[in-house]
Amino acid sequence: MTFFRQARQCLDFHDPFYRSLAALVLPIALQNLINAAVNSADVLMLSMVNQSSLSAVSLANQVHFLLTGFYYGVTSGITMLVSQYWGRGDRQSILTIMGISLRLSVGVTVLVTLLCFFCPAAIMRIFTNDTELIAIGADYLRIIGFSYLLMSISQVYLCVMRSMERARVSTIISSIALLLNIFLNAVFIFGFLGAPKLGVIGVSIATVIARVAELALCIVDAVRYRTLPYSFAGLFRKNRVLFRDFIHYSLPALGNDCSWTIAFASYSVILGHLGSDMVAASSVATTVRDLCTVVCFGISSGGAVLLGKSIGAGEMEEARKNASRICRITLLFGAVTAILILAARPLIFMAIQLTDTAYQYLDVMLWISSYYVIGQAINTTVITGIFRAGGDSRFGFLCDTITMWAISVPLGFLSAFVFCLPPLWVYFILCLDEFWKIPVVYKHYKSYKWLNNITRDFSNPSVG
Repeated sequence: MTFFRQARQCLDFHDPFYRSLAALVLPIALQNLINAAVNSADVLMLSMVNQSSLSAVSLANQVHFLLTGFYYGVTSGITMLVSQYWGRGDRQSILTIMGISLRLSVGVTVLVTLLCFFCPAAIMRIFTNDTELIAIGADYLRIIGFSYLLMSISQVYLCVMRSMERARVSTIISSIALLLNIFLNAVFIFGFLGAPKLGVIGVSIATVIARVAELALCIVDAVRYRTLPYSFAGLFRKNRVLFRDFIHYSLPALGNDCSWTIAFASYSVILGHLGSDMVAASSVATTVRDLCTVVCFGISSGGAVLLGKSIGAGEMEEARKNASRICRITLLFGAVTAILILAARPLIFMAIQLTDTAYQYLDVMLWISSYYVIGQAINTTVITGIFRAGGDSRFGFLCDTITMWAISVPLGFLSAFVFCLPPLWVYFILCLDEFWKIPVVYKHYKSYKWLNNITRDFSNPSVG
């Protein structure tokens, strides 16, 4: 069977599975696209202010990047359990899981918010020794930290809705907030509509306002539609069995995402000490990757919900067949994404204002990104989508931790600070991380040890 015949099969929306997958993937991809568009708009607008502002915000946003990894770990635990209990039809257990997740998410975020408010310069010094970047980034962090607290609540709610196949509602809420963020960024950066020109500070204020709007919309949706049997007592209901299950399945996922995120943030530490040109070019290349991979990550998230629902309903053979379909469609869209990045290069150079050196760095980075996204798409879908849908979060934790901390991060530091290789060689070495793990990921996938029903029958008095 040729590649093109496989591609036509992947896009056969007469198949009920692909229709269900598209109903989840398209809203999630749109949400991811708008989220990436916010970052792109920030990069574009800040590059028009000056390159130092762009570089400082890029480094300061590593705190947000780390928190996003934490939220992704928490929400992965939610998706694993909620999607399977959704297939089982147990809404009371879903509400209990949501309450457990909120307590964990808010508790950690309060600490991060306090650190951003009281110690922003110390945080910036982790990523750069440039005094100008530290000063700009510290002002930004002091305000943006409050948006993290709002995000810790809304992200949990929106993930629960996606896991219950309400991806459209989740997308609408996030899209409104993110579009508001873009609009307010322009207002506060450039002083539109009579507002003062606040530059970097304006970006942080705009983000806080947008997160307030997002949380308000979540509350309105919860009160109006009551998808779950909401009650204050229900959110704080104690269920030792569910709590143990959440910890058992979520902690490896949380450890996996935090380990990967911290390692990836270490890349910024390495690049941050290679000069402002390297930071600016890397920021643009990362933003382009984020924009172009929205469908691939949507397949991962949507596929996890559908597989989890099937597994929770006891349809194991169906889940196995659909996992294979998800892998094929991911490979297809990974290849399309690579072509899209290369095709977009002229437009990117026209839109971004950088120094000549940064332009040269960016040109090579986009070529590297064009093949990097294929490995990234495959690993993300299989590890965080398929494996976690079956309750297997431990493999990903071990695989990513060993790959990132035993291979990629040490090689990055050695190439930059011991062997003093040219900056682009350092970047190339850092971008090999996805390809170290593909052989072991494939072997584990074919073993089908990840395929497990992790729900419990709470109608049985002996459970809980």
